[in-house]
Amino acid sequence: QVQLVESGGGSVQAGGSLRLSCAASGYTYRRSMGWFRQAPGKDREGVAVFYTSGGTTFYADSVKGRFTISQDNAKSTMYLQMNSLKPEDTAIYYCAADVLWFPSARGVRYWGQGTQVTVSS
Repeated sequence: QVQLVESGGGSVQAGGSLRLSCAASGYTYRRSMGWFRQAPGKDREGVAVFYTSGGTTFYADSVKGRFTISQDNAKSTMYLQMNSLKPEDTAIYYCAADVLWFPSARGVRYWGQGTQVTVSS
């Protein structure tokens, strides 16, 4: 079992930055970990994913160049640095482990509880 706990959400004005953290416990070595988000009335969508083998990362087109996913293996923690935030980035952000079909939320084995990010114009 893997437990994921997000932190770092909050409210920020457009153009601002936030850094989300995801602390993992349990069997923490995973083949892939990522971030998803869900806005009101919309499906949950992939934001960024990190594949342990090869260290490759992928991003949703909407966040490329603005968001950066990273890991600190010593701390079993994953981060999402979000810069140049836009109102359309407003959503609940979820940490995920064992991401099979990024950017689809289907097939994700483990989810965190989510953290709210609100970007005002």
